Amino acid sequence: MKLDFTKMQGCGNDYVYINCFEQTVADPAALAVRLSDRHTGIGGDGVILICPSDVADAKMRMFNLDGSEGKMCGNGVRCVAEYLFTHGMNKRADCVDIETLSSIKHIVREAPQLYTVDMGTPILKPSDIPVTGFDENPIIDRLVEVNGGGVRITCVSMGNPHCVVFVDDVNKLNLPMLGNQFEHAKIFPEGVNTEFVQRIDETHLKMRVWERGSGETLACGTGTCACVVASVLCGYCPMNADVEVVLLGGVLTIRYTGETVYMTGNAVTVFDGTVEV
Repeated sequence: MKLDFTKMQGCGNDYVYINCFEQTVADPAALAVRLSDRHTGIGGDGVILICPSDVADAKMRMFNLDGSEGKMCGNGVRCVAEYLFTHGMNKRADCVDIETLSSIKHIVREAPQLYTVDMGTPILKPSDIPVTGFDENPIIDRLVEVNGGGVRITCVSMGNPHCVVFVDDVNKLNLPMLGNQFEHAKIFPEGVNTEFVQRIDETHLKMRVWERGSGETLACGTGTCACVVASVLCGYCPMNADVEVVLLGGVLTIRYTGETVYMTGNAVTVFDGTVEV
């Protein structure tokens, strides 16, 4: 059986996209493991299915390269919007609504290959992130022990769990070691995406990210949103200001209003192809 696909990337966060309006995928988890391999497959951070929806223009299902299904992907949802526009599947001229396991995301097309996503209200209640071993007060700049060492963390969910750690220099981190320690720490019962953030000034940050199920990636949209929310809560960045976050794969612009988070970034088609499955 042959399967048509489109390779797309947002800020370097690359996935294999499959149009499930026209095709059926029997085992998306196994397919994600196979196609994501950069040596024997197509290569990517995972597989994203673009599916019909009863409540929105389309539904996104995202599978990490280890086969686990994620609730939300900020860079991925922009690419789904780009796919709908470039394939004539959008119902409106300048915006689309995309259903995710997190919620329905409203996305505005600012220009070709440039989109702003209303990412919704960040979740700060520990049991809803989830983080265990704490009371229900938000975990903001809280000192905790991870793998025998003390570290200050801020925890946010953007539909998936994030732990933000501020550091002096993101380039000097042993991210594989640190990322694994956080991802499998007992206080995160469902694992966690960990963002290591360096403050440049009040509207500019640098970030590296370790995504659960994928390892270090060039960018993470929900993680970038979480890092700006954490920066506002910790007093590093002002509320309701455009904050540019430099990632390994490019730049995302995030604005936290105190109620919702807006993310603006690119969405680019790399190539189309067909694979035997």
